[in-house]
Amino acid sequence: MAKILIIGGGAAGMAAAAFLGEHGHQIHVFEKNEKLGKKLFITGKGRCNLTNSCDEETFFQSVVSNEKFLYSAFHGFSNEDAIAYFEQLGLPLKEERGGRIFPKSDHSSDVIKALEQRMKELDVKIHLNSLVKEILLQETDEGQKKVTGVLLENGQEIVGDKVIVATGGMSYQATGSTGDGYEFAKHAGHKVTTLRSALVPMETKEEYIPRMQGLSLKNVRFTVKDGKKVLYQDFGELLFTHFGMSGPLVLTASSYLGKKLEKKELQGTIDLKAALTEEQLDARLLREFETGKNKQFKNVISGMFPSKMFPVILELGKIPPEKKVNEITKAERMEFLRVVKNFPVTITGLRGFREAIITQGGVKTGEINPKTMESKKAQGLYFIGEVLDLDAVTGGFNLQIAWSTARAAADYIE
Repeated sequence: MAKILIIGGGAAGMAAAAFLGEHGHQIHVFEKNEKLGKKLFITGKGRCNLTNSCDEETFFQSVVSNEKFLYSAFHGFSNEDAIAYFEQLGLPLKEERGGRIFPKSDHSSDVIKALEQRMKELDVKIHLNSLVKEILLQETDEGQKKVTGVLLENGQEIVGDKVIVATGGMSYQATGSTGDGYEFAKHAGHKVTTLRSALVPMETKEEYIPRMQGLSLKNVRFTVKDGKKVLYQDFGELLFTHFGMSGPLVLTASSYLGKKLEKKELQGTIDLKAALTEEQLDARLLREFETGKNKQFKNVISGMFPSKMFPVILELGKIPPEKKVNEITKAERMEFLRVVKNFPVTITGLRGFREAIITQGGVKTGEINPKTMESKKAQGLYFIGEVLDLDAVTGGFNLQIAWSTARAAADYIE
């Protein structure tokens, strides 16, 4: 039986404590907040999308950074295993669109309660308001670093056989994710890759975007290019804000564009009528024109666009709003259609960690054993969850990374 010290009482830390407790170890969880699972509580808009029911191939396609590192951990504890585990803990689950799994109650607090209850049953010691200042290391006779325990902010030294870092990233800093784990990693000799906000809204250049603030568009296609090269393209929902854009399409795109946006602005387009080809859209427009031959252009197309967007479309489309539709040339019509199918947005950057769902970057995966999550730099030191350089798109995949990496560490600790 080992004495194991876990730094961080979020998703990965609580799961690791439960898994290790089931193996009969003596577990201590050190959480700097006044309660466990603070970020987990607000995830999925407070409903907690705890995994996804997709097949294995889709899971790995949904991981943005270092998916190969996860092969072993995911096979050891898959999304199916996670679903079965939480149901065994007495938490009824349900599946929603896109394979997203939620608690039936729609309350993230029930996920936290299930893990807390399991830890209590297994006599896991929880230390709240306990900030770990340093991981204590000593050099072995072979010249290697070895973990001996942790030093708390109050000066107390806690001795342990193993230390697991489950401190999360830099996102949602109000929940306590302030990057402590990266400093622990560096202290142990690890490299931390460049940290970026991910699954985060975007800032745009055009003055007309804030004018549409609060407008949500569904069933649109969002494309981002660097010159002619397509960096991202998908179909779904987005939202205009006072600074730019948000919504599922934009959040997912941010995970693929962060690196490029540090160097330059990128050109995006929104296909406002993605369900129609340009020919089909032209045919619809001609039908509208036929019905209102002597009407002004603005009155004929007013029903085709949301009211907040209508003035912007008229401006960009370049057809004078008062022009009679029977006077509009084919060239004018084609230019208008081009704007509708390629509504322009210039992306200038991403919002910061305060608004980010996750952190991209982290402890370099090449310095971690992918089967065990143990450090290759210090014996008895483990890293799990978001502190590692692993991230995925929305849909429950990031929490699955937490569960899988926690289980990998738990299964290999003796």
